[in-house]
Amino acid sequence: MSGKITVIVVDDSALIRQLLTELLNDDPEIEVVATAADPYQARERIKQFNPDVITLDVEMPRMDGLTFLRNLMRLRPMPVVMVSTLTEQGAQITLDALELGAFDFVPKPKLDVAHALVDYAAEICAKVKAASRARLPVLNGAKRAVGDGTGVIKPLPSGLKTTDKIVAIGASTGGVEAIRQVLCALPADAPGIVITQHIPGAFSAAFATRINGLSAMEVRQAEEGEQILPGHAYIAPGDRHLTVRRSGARYYCWLDDGPPVSRHKPSVDVLFRSVAESVAANALGIMLTGMGEDGARGMLEMKQAGAVTLAQDEHSSVVWGMPGAAVRIGAVDTVCPLAEMAARILDFGRGKG
Repeated sequence: MSGKITVIVVDDSALIRQLLTELLNDDPEIEVVATAADPYQARERIKQFNPDVITLDVEMPRMDGLTFLRNLMRLRPMPVVMVSTLTEQGAQITLDALELGAFDFVPKPKLDVAHALVDYAAEICAKVKAASRARLPVLNGAKRAVGDGTGVIKPLPSGLKTTDKIVAIGASTGGVEAIRQVLCALPADAPGIVITQHIPGAFSAAFATRINGLSAMEVRQAEEGEQILPGHAYIAPGDRHLTVRRSGARYYCWLDDGPPVSRHKPSVDVLFRSVAESVAANALGIMLTGMGEDGARGMLEMKQAGAVTLAQDEHSSVVWGMPGAAVRIGAVDTVCPLAEMAARILDFGRGKG
């Protein structure tokens, strides 16, 4: 196997198993050492081959993917890339999987769109490589660190008098859980927050709804032209860029259906650049865990416009790609653990930095 990243593909569809095996094996750094049609086969293959990463179908017979993932992360924690259907049910299962410690997810490949497989292959190979280097399960420990020992995150007290301050957050791989932890630790009167998370269009509304049910803040998928209010968090739709515009003393969400920027739509660079232009020194920019470099340049523009900028530290990040890129180009004022982000947001709201 000569140092390659070893993978087991778990899917009940023989066609999908074959396709994923071919796509992954085409990468010289990856080798699929086995496949499994269900979690029972997967358990035996894992014992036999001890892979670096597994890809796991979220919906399978005999034992569903979530039950298997829960057992796996308890007994033999390892990087898992979920393969998800782009449906409402698929979104809910995938979000559950990320809470249980899955590294990230990719959509099911579209077998009838041949040209799309090139981009798909690049995506799944990149995520398998990143998963093989990830620190897992990082986020479960972070959850306990900011909670009360029960898995429930208690919001911090605030006493804020927030009117014109805006917080902009960017994230990718690992960000679904990181954003949940930050928002759930904030009180109902926290500064208004705008968020770009790399997520499919079919998942973003379900993500916002889920966080809204857990957070003291009002969390929603951003809509065109709505005012950004204190105590509210606005998540970019998974197929639109989110931007911020100012009119008088008020800030508004605007959606852009333009092409991908920094290879992403929504793009963190697009959000951060709009905040630099419209909010400037009244903004706080936060870069959370994620693959790639999206948002680094936009964060530098925020800093140059007078905004305060923070990046999640490497130890608490699932992938220190986006935060690390921002640090390397001098876009970040302070690097801090995920568990401190909520307190930093409240300090900013109080005018402390």
